[in-house]
Amino acid sequence: MKRLGILYIIIALSVFAVSCEKDELSSESVIKVSQYEENDFDKWLRVNYLNPYNIDFIYRYEFIESDMNYYTVPSDMESSIMMAHLVKYLCIESYDEVAGIDFTRRYFPKMFFLIGEFEYRNNGTFILGTAEGGKKILLSGLNYLKNMVNNIEALNYYYIKTIHHEFVHILNQTCDFSADYQLITGTGYVADSWSEYPYTEGYLQRGFISAYSQQSADEDFAEMMSTYITNSEEWWNEQMEIAGEKGSMYITKKLDIVRSYMADEFNIDIDELRSTLMRRQKDIEEGKINLTSVEIK
Repeated sequence: MKRLGILYIIIALSVFAVSCEKDELSSESVIKVSQYEENDFDKWLRVNYLNPYNIDFIYRYEFIESDMNYYTVPSDMESSIMMAHLVKYLCIESYDEVAGIDFTRRYFPKMFFLIGEFEYRNNGTFILGTAEGGKKILLSGLNYLKNMVNNIEALNYYYIKTIHHEFVHILNQTCDFSADYQLITGTGYVADSWSEYPYTEGYLQRGFISAYSQQSADEDFAEMMSTYITNSEEWWNEQMEIAGEKGSMYITKKLDIVRSYMADEFNIDIDELRSTLMRRQKDIEEGKINLTSVEIK
C-alpha cells in the first residue's frame, strides 16, 4: 500500500454543520445498510462510472473498506457528489482525452472509497489518500471539500494531486520505473523523517519537488509526476528558480525519467496531459462545470 502523507500545519478549516433538511439526497444516505433504495446520485454514478468504466464509486460509509487504524467518519452527500464530478472531469476524462478511453478502462482503479475526515498520524502528519493493490483509491477529508472547491490551489493540493499521485503508484505496480531514478538523489531519502526539521526546508535545493518526495524513491516518482501535471509551466519554472542550479538539475533528470516512462510504457505525453489538466482546471475555476447536479444526460 502506498500512502500519501503531508506535513500537518495548523489550518483554519470551518466546522461543518449537518443539515436537518431531508430529501432524497440527504445525509441519511451516507451510511451503508444491507438494503437501501437507489437514489438519484446512485443512478448518476451507474451511468457515469459503473457502465463506462466499471468503477465503483463508494460514498456510503463501509467499515470493512476503512483503515481500522484510524478514526474515520462518512463523507457527507454534497461533498461526495462534488468529488464524483471532480474525479470524473479532472482525472478520468483527462486520461480519456490524452490516452484514450481504453487506457482509462484498463488502468484506472475499479474502486474509489470516500471518508469524511483526514487520517491523522501521531507524528504530526495526516494521510490524504492511499492506493491499494492497483484496484482501490481511498480519498480522505471529504468534509472539508466545500471550503476548498473555489480555490484551485487548495483543491489541487488536498485532493486532485492526491488522486494523480495514487494513480501513478497503480501504474508503477503494473510496470516499474527505471532503477536509475533513485540513484539521482539516492542518499537523500529519509523515510518518515521527511516531516521533521530540517527536511521540511530546502528540499528543492536538494533535488526534491516536495518535502514528501524525500520519503522514498517510489513516493518521489509519484510526487514528481503528479506535481508536474497539476501545476502550470509558470509555477514549475518558479520552483526551479528556487531550487537553484544543482537542485533543478536533479529535478530535471528525474522529470526526464518520468517523461520517458510515461511515453514508452503508456504512450502518454505528460506535457499534453498537463495542458489538458490546466484547461480543465480553468473550467472548474470559471464555474463551467456543475459540481452538484445528478441529472443524467
